[in-house]
Amino acid sequence: MSAKSLAILGSTGSIGKQSLDVCRKCGYGVKALTAYSSEKEMENQAREFNPEVVALVDEKAARELKTRLADTDIKVLSGVEGVCECAVLSGADTVLNSIVGMAGLKPTLEAIRAKKKIALANKETLVAGGKLVMAEAEKNGVQILPVDSEHSAIFQCLQGKPSNRALKKIILTASGGPFFGKTAQELKNVTVENALKHPNWSMGAKITIDSATMMNKGLELIEAVWLFSVKPEDIEIVVHRESIVHSAVEYDDNSVIAQLGLPDMRIPIQYALTYPERFESPAGELSLSQIGRLSFFEPDYDTFKCINICKNAINKGGLCTAAVNSANEQANLMFRQGKIGFLDIAEKVEEVLECTAYRDEYTFDDVMEVDRFAREYVMR
Repeated sequence: MSAKSLAILGSTGSIGKQSLDVCRKCGYGVKALTAYSSEKEMENQAREFNPEVVALVDEKAARELKTRLADTDIKVLSGVEGVCECAVLSGADTVLNSIVGMAGLKPTLEAIRAKKKIALANKETLVAGGKLVMAEAEKNGVQILPVDSEHSAIFQCLQGKPSNRALKKIILTASGGPFFGKTAQELKNVTVENALKHPNWSMGAKITIDSATMMNKGLELIEAVWLFSVKPEDIEIVVHRESIVHSAVEYDDNSVIAQLGLPDMRIPIQYALTYPERFESPAGELSLSQIGRLSFFEPDYDTFKCINICKNAINKGGLCTAAVNSANEQANLMFRQGKIGFLDIAEKVEEVLECTAYRDEYTFDDVMEVDRFAREYVMR
């Protein structure tokens, strides 16, 4: 059943803004909006969409926003708890989580417990707490619909899957980022500016750096394991430079079904909100004749080590995926701050994985403790 009203977590980020664009097109009501600290942009969004409540994590920014919206009936909350309150708001039937990083895990769990449908753009939710999240979703009968372009593509390709176990493998496509074809030697001294020049997608800084290291593809592999109940070895990663084939699935009869479209996030966002229906999109129409050619390559696992680090983490299991996720978040930030080099990101993440012990059973508090450990280790 398609969404009717939304709570959008991370509304001032790239995915959040595009989600609001879809809301304009489809006429969806917006009941709640959250962000970290962008009070001016949040004010503009709040005045346009008139939600019941908004929240900013930053306390000072939230106080400023409250003053700015004093002439409205919009409730202004602050902190992580304010974001969680927006996630469980009774007036929204769907929570679209586009928060960046580990911060998205707790609101996702709270929304699931409130029995909201989840449109998930925050991959770290499943990477760090996949076992917890999927267990809560099953317990509460909650559907998690993927917003990431690759996982949305896989989800769409699986709509024709027969009832028997007919899936042979998932083909997860990757753009290759701005450094496709480069050697490790050539990447030693690349700058943040170089790494932020993605060839196809317009995204936030963190995910763009993840694309440059190809950590993003490793995280997506972990996410796919949880979303589609497959083994890591059942996922093949293929570099596809044009970002037109967003992913594919291969069945036991060797038929391959792929989902294609322009590299525009509004397509998967809208599908998550309108599923199982399809409506006219604000995104452009794909012309294969204008694209001309589609190319595919095997990833360079030696240069872009993050993919195999993530594979090792999901195979190791337990809290290992949470550890590599948090280590990457910290290392990614430090690279953007000019404190470490580009190749140091993978090295630090791998070191954290080697120091993380396996634990089959874990709680949310355990995930947060591993998060603290991983970040502190990277900052040494």
